[in-house]
Parts: sequence; structure tokens; C-alpha cells
Amino acid sequence: MASSVDPLVVGRVIGDVIDMFVPAVTMSVYYGSKHVTNGCDIKPSMTINPPKVAIDGLSDQLYTLVMTDPDAPSPSEPSMREWVHWIVSDIPGGTNPTRGKEILAYMGPRPPVGIHRYILVLFQQKGPLGAVQQPASRANFSTRFFANHLNLGLPVATVYFNAQKEPMTRRR
Repeated sequence: MASSVDPLVVGRVIGDVIDMFVPAVTMSVYYGSKHVTNGCDIKPSMTINPPKVAIDGLSDQLYTLVMTDPDAPSPSEPSMREWVHWIVSDIPGGTNPTRGKEILAYMGPRPPVGIHRYILVLFQQKGPLGAVQQPASRANFSTRFFANHLNLGLPVATVYFNAQKEPMTRRR
């Protein structure tokens, strides 16, 4: 097994959200100056705006990015698994999601209870997707079903981070 998928297995990203895959593209994700690495902790207050995502890959290839939370509303009872936070398609290789078509607007993490995993999954498209229907609901989204429906195949890159509700600031 490639060392780059090991944390995805340990973090149950492979299994809960996606199937085993071989990474083929480098995707770097930043919230401000914070580089997102598998399993790192990021405060929800840092995630209000969409992350900066840089995708390697060939400029003649197109990619789709999906961001989901498989732990909604609670890691112990994920009855809304997956909660979809962002979908962008037709992203040219060597660029970023701002060059693609936003199917579902970015919604920052707001975990109500427990530690939630937020997973960014990148798929290589077979060609331009054209008009893609927005999911009817953010709740009970399935990355696997979405990828199958659009014939995207297995992911080519994935990274995830953890976030939990921030304590309210106490007034003195």
C-alpha cells in the first residue's frame, strides 16, 4: 500500500467515503497559511472562506473536487452522512477550483458536536461534464454515488482534516 493512502485508511476515509485508490495527482490545500495534511486539526473559524487548492496535472485534463463531512451531525451517530460542503467541476489541471464550475457553493465546517472529518476528494474527468445538477440536499450525499453517476471513476487525490466546535469565548 502506498504511504500516501495509509492515513486515509487509518482515518477511515477509505471505507466510509471512498474506495481504495492509487494517488495520481498532487493536490495541495491551504486555509490561510495552514497547509492541510491528512488528519491535521483546523479550527472552523479558519475555514469560513474556501481553501486555496492547487491541482497538479496536465492542462488538457479536467478535474472535479468534492468536499464532504461523513460525521454529520455527530461522529457517534452520523445519520446525515455525508454532508456535502462544496462541489466544483471542470477544473483544468495545473490550476485551482476558481477556474472550474462551482456546482455547489462552499460552506465552511460547522461541527455541532465531536471531532468531524472534512474530506476533499479529487476526481479526473473523462471530458467536460457540462451541466451538472446540484444535489437536492447537502445531507445524505454520497461521494461514491456522485462519482458513479458522472462516470468519474476512482479518486486521483484526497486529503482530509479534523475540526471540532470551538469553545465560546468567555467574557470577564
